[in-house]
Amino acid sequence: MSTPALFASLPVCYHRNMEQNMEQIKYWVALGRVRLLGTVRFRRLEAYFGEAANVWKASFSELKASGMEERVANEIIAARSKVSPDDEMANLARAGVKAVNWHHPDYPARLKEIHDPPPVLYYKGELLPSDERSVAVVGTRSPTTYGREVAASLTAELARNGIAIVSGLALGIDGIAHRAALDSGERTLAVVANGLDIVYPKEHANLSQRISEQGAVVSEVPLGIRPDSRSFPRRNRLISGISLGTLVVEAGEGSGARWTVYHALEQDREVFCVPGSIFSPASHLTNRLIQEGAKLVSSTNDIMEELNLNAVGRQIEMRLAQESIPALSANNDAESKLLGQLDHEPIHIDDIRRRADMPITEVSGLLTMLELKGMVKQVGCMHYVRIREASPIYGN
Repeated sequence: MSTPALFASLPVCYHRNMEQNMEQIKYWVALGRVRLLGTVRFRRLEAYFGEAANVWKASFSELKASGMEERVANEIIAARSKVSPDDEMANLARAGVKAVNWHHPDYPARLKEIHDPPPVLYYKGELLPSDERSVAVVGTRSPTTYGREVAASLTAELARNGIAIVSGLALGIDGIAHRAALDSGERTLAVVANGLDIVYPKEHANLSQRISEQGAVVSEVPLGIRPDSRSFPRRNRLISGISLGTLVVEAGEGSGARWTVYHALEQDREVFCVPGSIFSPASHLTNRLIQEGAKLVSSTNDIMEELNLNAVGRQIEMRLAQESIPALSANNDAESKLLGQLDHEPIHIDDIRRRADMPITEVSGLLTMLELKGMVKQVGCMHYVRIREASPIYGN
């Protein structure tokens, strides 16, 4: 993970005034209804006005002074008579949808790195720091038997190695990838091209619900907006942007997966392809991409090694081995004392040492043992959080 992405998801964000952020988000959501406001204009407005509330209340002349074209300024002002920020938030709450802007700690850190991140992201479910270890799996809507088997097998193994699976909830390879991750008991993110009060395609209504319960369904599109032919190529930049790399299982030359590949390359993300029969139209794009330099994949190890994720897999194997030991718990006073210094927000090891008043070498060793027991987790740069499941045992 790059340094900017890592720090974007860590405690500096937690020191923000979250109450103020929640008050401001309704104006971000309301401005998201202004069709002509994209990333560049949002950034310009934020730089000029500071807060979204100021943008929403600005006069025509103030909007013009910020650099907005006349038609954009007129559209912002016109939106005020049609859109209520408070009603927008109430509608989101009724739909079970959360909204975050690009300053919020739940906003995927890697997504901030692309050149046109959405100012507001809507989601059902939960976005976790661990989703930074993610791989997109995409492909044709009409896979062959071979494609189905390969997609299910590779995705399930990636998921069992602690990799969040990202895809687009489409028929075919997307749906197979989501189900393989869910059936493995692991996380998956579905990035869609419509408002989250709509399920598209309808055939995936149950799948969408499962994903929101075991991961997240994500969109940059406000409620009530249906997808069109232009929505999907733009949506695909989010699939690749959230992920460390993109795996294409089967795709013909006309497949929508090609847009995800183009975005991945533009975003300096890795592209992986499963080779297929030279006689199969479903493998024309993947075979060509391999010729042009995409990484050929014959096993998950090809992906894990390229993305330097094998260490993640080994950590999970160690954790599973430890979980097979009955009644694993903090079995001494030192471990219990250290665990008591942690909560569900990241804390640096130096702060843990000061709180516990222990030598750093002892703290480091105890944290390693508690991590193996599944009671704490390192979320990056020596910051640790307490696992929720550990709480009832210790009464905190």
